[in-house]
Amino acid sequence: MANSSGWIRQAAAIPLHDGRVCLVTSSSGNRWVIPKGHLEPGKTAGEIALQEAWEEAGLVGCLQPEPVGSYLYEKFGQVYHVTVFSMHVTEIANHWPEKQARRRSWMESSTAMARVHAKGLRALIRAVTTIQQELAQL
Repeated sequence: MANSSGWIRQAAAIPLHDGRVCLVTSSSGNRWVIPKGHLEPGKTAGEIALQEAWEEAGLVGCLQPEPVGSYLYEKFGQVYHVTVFSMHVTEIANHWPEKQARRRSWMESSTAMARVHAKGLRALIRAVTTIQQELAQL
């Protein structure tokens, strides 16, 4: 769904479990990304983020109520605006809708930041994992 600026709007989740971040391979299999998808009429950004986490990574969990931020990326001459939520993972499935098309990997935040290409996404992963580490120390 595009907005008035011409950006294509997407929603995504940064899945967190036991101090690690889950990344999945892109649809082409060439890059590591977070689960994300296009906004759909009648669904909130949070609903899309949860749906994509299930479809692309087989993860179920709870989102923080407010997005942690957003980032832009370009693909095929289009600009995408991604609203990102932090997701506390409560269930990890062995089988999920896109298992044959994507790989799922749990990694330390520093590794996740090194593997993603979008600078804005790296900053969001850093912010989310820093907050998670600070909360764990309380």
